[in-house]
Amino acid sequence: MIKRTLFFGNPAYLSTKNEQLLVSFPDEKPDKFVPIEDIGIIILENQQITITNGLLAKLTSQKVAVVSCNAQHLPNGLLLPMHGHTEQTERIRHQLGVSVPLKKNLWQQTVSSKIRNQAGLLSEKGKPNQKLLYLAKNVSSGDVGNHEALAAAYYWQNLFSVSEFSRHQGGIPPNNLLNYGYAILRAVIARALVSSGLLPNVGIWHRNKYNAYCLADDIMEPYRPFVDLVVSHIVETEDDIAEVTPILKKELLQIPALDVRIDGQKSPLMVAASRTTSSLYDCYLGISRKIIYPEYG
Repeated sequence: MIKRTLFFGNPAYLSTKNEQLLVSFPDEKPDKFVPIEDIGIIILENQQITITNGLLAKLTSQKVAVVSCNAQHLPNGLLLPMHGHTEQTERIRHQLGVSVPLKKNLWQQTVSSKIRNQAGLLSEKGKPNQKLLYLAKNVSSGDVGNHEALAAAYYWQNLFSVSEFSRHQGGIPPNNLLNYGYAILRAVIARALVSSGLLPNVGIWHRNKYNAYCLADDIMEPYRPFVDLVVSHIVETEDDIAEVTPILKKELLQIPALDVRIDGQKSPLMVAASRTTSSLYDCYLGISRKIIYPEYG
């Protein structure tokens, strides 16, 4: 069963009772219970939410990712369990001992997969994608030719019919929707990495010393086009996207449950992420040299 994503946009008091999440409201609404074992991600948006340490302890023990939002309602914090796997020490040892040539090969696979998925989305939208298919086939070890950036420039020019759009975190809409969707995706990938016994801050390619989620940012790259799919649908169907309204957030919160095709089978994105991180550990261990990523289309 796919884990649930819970979003809290109103004031609430969150605690635990009988191994369940207990939601109490400041008004006359009745309390609600949710089994903690059914939860995968919790997003805390309202600044007047109170959560008990007892609940946080139970959430982390069940590998629940807890995302907190700032006063502008944007995700800015992520709580993950410190111990996500029974063999965590052994797995981290293999992760830290990975060779540079293997890292370059894994990044090559990651970039190729990302560009192919971008090409798949453009094709679905009836946009030309031959350039992306060419770039995907010719990514070198470590992507020394920077095909990822070349593909991104073409991709963003063609995906949205938005005048003067460019992908930038602080740019014009739908950048706001992309930022929100990618934050959800990052939490999904980070949770999967921890569950596989890996450190999300020790990356394959990303290595910024101020980034605590370098590996999550690596592994989420081929998954980004699935977020772009949701955002492109919003752009095509909604008149006003200047603000990430509760209605738009509801659509973006479906990202973990999206059906994707991975290893020849359909799977919810959250489950596919665990398949990917498990295959990554196999590469670190030396029993495989291929990361299994979802394929668009």
